Amino acid sequence: MAVQTVAVSTDSSAEAVDLGPAAALSCRECGERFELGPIFACASCFGPLEVAYDLPSGSPEELKKRIEGGPDNIWRYAPLLPVPADVADKPNINPGFTKLVKADNLARELGVTGGLYVKDDSGNPTHSFKDRVVAIAVEAARAFGFTTLSCSSTGNLAGAVGAAAARAGFRSCVFIPHDLEQGKVVMAAVYGGELVGIEGNYDDVNRFCSELIGDPLGEGWGFVNVNLRPYYGEGSKTLAYEICEQLGWQLPDQIVIPIASGSQLTKIDKGLQELIKLGLVEDKPYKIFGAQAEGCSPVSTAFKAGHDIVRPQKPNTIAKSLAIGNPADGPYVLDIARRTGGAVEDVDDEQVVDAIKLLARTEGIFAETAGGVTVGVTKKLIEAGLLDPALTTVVLNTGDGLKTLDAVAATSQATATIRPSLDAFRAAGLAAG
Repeated sequence: MAVQTVAVSTDSSAEAVDLGPAAALSCRECGERFELGPIFACASCFGPLEVAYDLPSGSPEELKKRIEGGPDNIWRYAPLLPVPADVADKPNINPGFTKLVKADNLARELGVTGGLYVKDDSGNPTHSFKDRVVAIAVEAARAFGFTTLSCSSTGNLAGAVGAAAARAGFRSCVFIPHDLEQGKVVMAAVYGGELVGIEGNYDDVNRFCSELIGDPLGEGWGFVNVNLRPYYGEGSKTLAYEICEQLGWQLPDQIVIPIASGSQLTKIDKGLQELIKLGLVEDKPYKIFGAQAEGCSPVSTAFKAGHDIVRPQKPNTIAKSLAIGNPADGPYVLDIARRTGGAVEDVDDEQVVDAIKLLARTEGIFAETAGGVTVGVTKKLIEAGLLDPALTTVVLNTGDGLKTLDAVAATSQATATIRPSLDAFRAAGLAAG
């Protein structure tokens, strides 16, 4: 199929674009292909665009050796990403290669016997997985000559854009709902860019950004999750790459992933499929499970009802990083969960808090509310018999609990306050251990 040319308004010509193995943009609905550019919707059917590649040739052993010899960040996978070959030499926040924690204590609590792992992405530079997607978007913004980085955000993305822009020399201006957790507001603002609160929820913020991108006010702006979205989303593939490499180049049997827009889940599946196609892992069945908060569970609701259409909801949950009531990738999440034999489930706010504390108590990992959602859903799936405890299971923690302290503050206080004396300590009943 011929590749269409799409005119774009930036400071660089199409001939100057170097995004490594990225060959074109392809519509996920009709398959129409377009030249690489800052576009996100198909001109023929308005379907979402994603990056199509000329994947590397050669033996799997050679590619594994190349990857393993690369830097300890996402740029070890540069041959599989829409970035130039010299990306590691450019100023970036260099996220990735976070810990895959073998969670034996949590496994015992949940009754998992086949091996339970937590992919802990709180170890990224701004303490969330969003650093991965933004790092890829920065390279696209450079290629297309943008001067300002922007986004609509539920919090973590705003901080990641602010940090990446500061490091890479871009101006930043990001937009958030007005009532975000204070920790995320501070973290987004500290990097010195503009931070704008919008009266409304995330879906209101996203609609505003879509209007701005078509206005002269948005000239020269790269919205990482709008006009750069096809590239931005590819950053989530690196979670799949790392998990498989850290498991000794093996696919996990089961993986539980939080759902906000749904892009992370769909791109992890894409990454797993690419590893299979390249021969880097043995092709075998795997199941993907999606996790939502009950107060914003449009995909879970559709899955349980057997629907293909995801009906928007108005968010009302403490898991604000997942509070997207109209998830763009929701229908694709349904397809993947059903294709792989997985499911989409949700938990209420009380279960989210209990799961945060369970993970902290058993593994010493303090997850933000999104991590509480995935752990809580994992527990619920096991109890319902939907997730097999005898299989290797990976659960994602996508952010640091220090960003969402309010969720656990009321039930996480000092055990006792005493005078500085042994008698007072003894009287408090804390001496026995």
